[in-house]
Amino acid sequence: MIHRTATTWQAPRWQSELADIIRSPRELFELLELDPTSLPVALRASDDFALRVPRAYAARIRKGDPEDPLLRQVLPVGEELETAPGYSQDPLGEAEANPHPGLIHKYHGRVLLIVSGGCAINCRYCFRRHFPYAENNPGRARWQTALDYIAADPSITEVIYSGGDPLNAPDRQLKWLTERVTAIEHVRRLRVHTRLPVVLPNRIDEQCVEWLTDHALTSTVVIHSNHARELDAEVGAALARLREAGVTLLNQAVLLRGVNDNATALSELSERLFELGVLPYYLHLLDPVAGAHHFDVPAAEALALHRRLRETLPGYLVPKLVREIAGEPCKTPVNETDAR
Repeated sequence: MIHRTATTWQAPRWQSELADIIRSPRELFELLELDPTSLPVALRASDDFALRVPRAYAARIRKGDPEDPLLRQVLPVGEELETAPGYSQDPLGEAEANPHPGLIHKYHGRVLLIVSGGCAINCRYCFRRHFPYAENNPGRARWQTALDYIAADPSITEVIYSGGDPLNAPDRQLKWLTERVTAIEHVRRLRVHTRLPVVLPNRIDEQCVEWLTDHALTSTVVIHSNHARELDAEVGAALARLREAGVTLLNQAVLLRGVNDNATALSELSERLFELGVLPYYLHLLDPVAGAHHFDVPAAEALALHRRLRETLPGYLVPKLVREIAGEPCKTPVNETDAR
């Protein structure tokens, strides 16, 4: 008689960590020893836009410090409930560039696929905090419409995975989609915009690296880090796995009041990124999304900070200072005329 030993399937570590993220403002306040008098307003703000913080990220936040730059990115506050002139739920006009569920086509030569509507972390300044993800979740059966759209336009040479966070999706789904994107002859490059290597570094495991590199496309991962303290040793190890596999690494940051709105923080971020093999790419002005006006840094101040970076850092460590304007064919450089 043959005895078969059953093997128990075990979820990847990152999925277990994702299932155990902090969702309750009350738990976050207790964990970080924050003043409980601010809890009621945090609860109201989180009803409007949910709190999501991975424990790996929370561990980097200084306890008892309400002004910690990492905490400010994730803590719901009362200003989010205020209405501010010029701020809207669709600041980049993406509804006008959404021809099929899951696909956004704003710029010549590249399209963006909303691979996942979920994130491991909800950044309070997120420009898609009001995005209609339920209407942009096509599933396998309906992805073919988006793929046919790409195949019919030979000018599209780059496909960008976005979200939410595309790495929130399981590897089998990402592998399936990447195989079909690779089969489109005129597509040459795959780009992945993700914050997970920074906030949940165990996401970059062997299976992730495999689907990301096991094809003929040139792969680029654009991470999102706003402060050097986000980039600890575990993040460095995750980025090293990508770099060693031949993936190009870039960073996009957002200029945020109370987070990185000084030359020291921005310089330290660029230096730390380069230590980890990541090239600073863009420094964005805040997208005017409803609920985020308290993070705004005016263009004149941003230009002064950027000028200071140019004076103190080598040029390859100075990210491009840009803003995104709805309807424009590309990101718009911020220049001296913006400060007048």
